[in-house]
Amino acid sequence: MSVSPEITQQVLALRDTINQHNHAYYVLDDPQLPDKEYDKLVRALEALEAQHPELVSPDSPTQRVGATPLTTFNSVQHVIPMLSLSNAFDAQEVADFEQRIEEKLATTTVEFAVEPKLDGLAISLRYEDGVLVQAATRGDGRSGEDVTQNVRTIAAIPLRLLGDDYPKVLEVRGEIFMSKTGFNALNQQQRTKGEKTFANPRNAAAGSLRQLDAKITAKRPLRFYAYAVGEVTGTPLASHHADMLRGLKKWGIPVTDLLDVVTGSQGCLDYYTKILAQRDHLDFDIDGVVYKVNQLSQQETMGFVSRAPRWAVAHKLPAQEALTTVNSIEIQVGRTGALTPVARLVAVEVGGVTVTNATLHNQDEITRKDIRAGDTVIVRRAGDVIPEVVRSVPEKRPDNAPVFVFPTQCPVCAAPVSQEEGEAVIRCSAGLSCAAQRKQALQHFASRRAMDISGLGEKIIDQVIDKQLVHTPAELYQLTQDQWANLERMGEKSAIKVMKALDKSKQTTLARFLYALGIREVGESTARSLANHFYTLAAIESASLEQLQKVDDVGEIVAKNVHHFFRQAVNQQVVQQLRSLGIHWDETIPKPDNKEVRESTRFTNKTVVLTGTLTQLTRDEAKQHLLDMGAKVSSSISKKTDYLIAGDNAGSKLKKAESLGVETLDEQSFIDTVNELKQ
Repeated sequence: MSVSPEITQQVLALRDTINQHNHAYYVLDDPQLPDKEYDKLVRALEALEAQHPELVSPDSPTQRVGATPLTTFNSVQHVIPMLSLSNAFDAQEVADFEQRIEEKLATTTVEFAVEPKLDGLAISLRYEDGVLVQAATRGDGRSGEDVTQNVRTIAAIPLRLLGDDYPKVLEVRGEIFMSKTGFNALNQQQRTKGEKTFANPRNAAAGSLRQLDAKITAKRPLRFYAYAVGEVTGTPLASHHADMLRGLKKWGIPVTDLLDVVTGSQGCLDYYTKILAQRDHLDFDIDGVVYKVNQLSQQETMGFVSRAPRWAVAHKLPAQEALTTVNSIEIQVGRTGALTPVARLVAVEVGGVTVTNATLHNQDEITRKDIRAGDTVIVRRAGDVIPEVVRSVPEKRPDNAPVFVFPTQCPVCAAPVSQEEGEAVIRCSAGLSCAAQRKQALQHFASRRAMDISGLGEKIIDQVIDKQLVHTPAELYQLTQDQWANLERMGEKSAIKVMKALDKSKQTTLARFLYALGIREVGESTARSLANHFYTLAAIESASLEQLQKVDDVGEIVAKNVHHFFRQAVNQQVVQQLRSLGIHWDETIPKPDNKEVRESTRFTNKTVVLTGTLTQLTRDEAKQHLLDMGAKVSSSISKKTDYLIAGDNAGSKLKKAESLGVETLDEQSFIDTVNELKQ
């Protein structure tokens, strides 16, 4: 039985009216109806859709809840990485930030888009033809978790964009958060039900968004503000960042009313002072103010460093402090053997977080600040993230408070401790024979950015170490399914999952493998630089100190650490075991080992930009191929760009490349070039 045009029109009209009221409430902050009247509209739509289920569509306001609970969150690859921001902590660092931009752009006047930095969770919302098709967390920047089902329950986020002039693909990036009012109401509900309350709005928002049952998320008072866009194809957006964000509002995307445009670092600092004065009166938590170069073409010129844009900075708000008492001082042993003193505190609220532990850094710091068990101390969340003890209050010190004496033996394995000349850090000398170092090393080895072995959390690793089942990373791959299953909180299914994750992790990259080894001072960026310079593990293992120091990001200290690591017999043995157990990476493309060979490739010493959607390769795979061929991969088009590799739905970068006369290759041409090198 067909639905009459009148009924269809009535349903469409109700949806449009409800969407307009959502826009007025969440975007314009100007409610047009009492809640009771709004609810009547929703119930009327629900009734019509119940009578005519063929009219129900995924973007209807009635379809925010009702999906089957998930068992896990799937992984999503970000087409354009979701980068973090560099931090500034004082006026001089803001001035330095402006100076770097002025020098790069050859200008004396810079306009900035400025807004508060919300203390929430970064999220990516992908709209295709105006309909929300995917929502993903930031994750590690390159991939996140698919939380579409839960995000669809958040009333502040439109399921369909308003109007009809939006881009074919629009990826909106922003922050999901919980207002202070909503947080207080939620905690009151939790107390009434006799359930656990949340520590702060951010934790409440994070826990709400990551519920496997979307119906629970729907009951939580989550909000959203956009602060950027990612992938855009079709209709071009504004030429300035602030105008682009304001333009999102007409499509129903919430943007903070505190967004502003200022000139120069002084304008930024004036805005910072204004926001700081409002901080306690805002209905949401913030941990800083963000300054972004307003002109988008200038953003492209500035480009990026490893994990952050050069054209933006987060100016952190002053850390919030509180008084508490030190119950005791304990020593923690890290994966490199570093002994770190930690103050165990009487629980105290600092910046909305309950703090019970704070770092004391090292022996020199304890001596300088004269921190003792029993002291009353000032605790600060440095950068609103890491709790630290600022200083003691000597006038409140008990008469019998003992001076803290740093141990001469490791508190975990009793091995002697040592301190290298010029270093403040004191280390356990036992290496991987120390259980604490083994635990930390294995946690690092299995982490997402290293070997990415899902299911190997801290408690599982603690067990395999405590039960003497694993002493080196290689032995993780030698445990049987029965051994995994016999661990606490594991069982057969979990054991199978861990075995599969271990097997999957064997296919990796040289850069990830180097990072996973936990060589001192070798982070992700340095590991990538080593891999791109030497191409093979054998070349790195045999490299001299002089050869190592020729690598970007590698100075004398890092070179010594790498050189020393690969000359230790125990490390050589572990690496050989891992390789023999099947750890491998793609070495099908010849790895040139001298300058003359590298210069013979098409992309050697050329600057290349990737844009659009690649269908045969991931963005990371394409980038790695380019790096293997000696190219420099950039994120922005300029006169210095040699090639643009354009996938499907390439947007503004393709147009700019054409205007600058930059040679453009499609994906197939690029793959053909890669394949030629394999022959």
